[in-house]
Amino acid sequence: MAIESMDTRDEETPLVGDFSESETPKNRTRDVHILSVAFLLVFLAYGAAQNLETTVNSEGNLGTVSLGILYVSFAFFSLFASLVVRLLGSKNAVVLGTTGYWLYIAANLKPTWYTMIPVSVYMGFAASIIWVGEGTYLTSIARSHARDTELHEGTVIGNFNGEFWAVFALHQLVGNLITLAVLPKGMEGSTSTSSTTLLFIVFLCSMTLGTILMCFICKTNDKEAKVSEDSSVSFYSAVASRLKSVILPLLDIRILLVIPLIAYSGLQQAFVWANYTKDIVNPILGEAGVGGAMAVYGAFDAICSLAAGRLTSGIKSITIIACGGVFFQALIFLWLWLKYSATSGVLGILYPLLMAAVLGIGDGVLNTQLSALLALHFKHDTEGAFAQLKVWQSSAIAVVFFLSPAVTLQTMVVIMLVAILVALISFLFLSLKIEKAFS
Repeated sequence: MAIESMDTRDEETPLVGDFSESETPKNRTRDVHILSVAFLLVFLAYGAAQNLETTVNSEGNLGTVSLGILYVSFAFFSLFASLVVRLLGSKNAVVLGTTGYWLYIAANLKPTWYTMIPVSVYMGFAASIIWVGEGTYLTSIARSHARDTELHEGTVIGNFNGEFWAVFALHQLVGNLITLAVLPKGMEGSTSTSSTTLLFIVFLCSMTLGTILMCFICKTNDKEAKVSEDSSVSFYSAVASRLKSVILPLLDIRILLVIPLIAYSGLQQAFVWANYTKDIVNPILGEAGVGGAMAVYGAFDAICSLAAGRLTSGIKSITIIACGGVFFQALIFLWLWLKYSATSGVLGILYPLLMAAVLGIGDGVLNTQLSALLALHFKHDTEGAFAQLKVWQSSAIAVVFFLSPAVTLQTMVVIMLVAILVALISFLFLSLKIEKAFS
């Protein structure tokens, strides 16, 4: 068939493949530990900076616009990310991807339209390859580990993703605690500029350490495709092949039914970064309280990522856990829509922190379960599936950043509730009906 001939090259050089025989299960678990800590060091800096972006660069909405452009770029370059990861190798891709985050933090030392916007575009490219590379690398070592130890593949994928996302989620806790320590009085006062500069310098040091640590993970022997002079396939053909690998999954009913949940996962993340911090935390706790609230968010995100990963064993468990996480978040949005109003006193402080905890629970669940779901559903096209994850997730995030300055909190809450309804209906249909047919 035409499709089979088109995919022949991809089958000969799979992006997710086996490790060399010298690799041992112990080394693979070590690589999970190293990768997780490295991502923590990189993203504790970026995550905390992103939380502050709409406030420290509020003039002309520079912070909001730069983040919007960043995620539009992220969505666009995700179409080509699997090709770049295939050319570089998954390890090299995650190392190169850190450069975009480093430059973005550096640009915040002198934030102008001429520094922030170009760097945001480049960071979109860097983010696309670091995340496709991460998903590919983690899935590859999980499958090899499951095969060599004769463990259930779904369980190993769940455990590896659970550990990675649990450690990764700590970036909100650690990063925002650093923010609180460096900016004890918030962003106001005579020390504002010097304190902000010191904060971003600390973040640059953390990112540098994380990048160095990534160099110590083992390179996979996954036969990444190299474009060479004697190759019978031109670079143009390779690009066309990679685009087809992103477009073809859209012909699969399973990816179409999971896209609404992927998009919602991006919407809820951006809601926390753009709306929750600005409209709920800042009016009550002040700008200094943003770090504390996001630290709570990160702590619960990490705990639930680890727990959800440990409980994952297959499609049925993924369905139950994912629906539970979305349900908890739906309760928060219903509360914001129907009854919530800012109050003074102890309750006024506790309510935003309670919201942070529940929103963190939902995010931790979605991170682990979406990664596990794609790894189990699309074993023969993992790179295409993870590209779809980042295309739709980052597109949804960009929409929120562009919308948030123009719409009210109540409008955003209604959008979130509609997104939850659509996501749950399609996801449940996938799990209850379509999965049986494919099984």
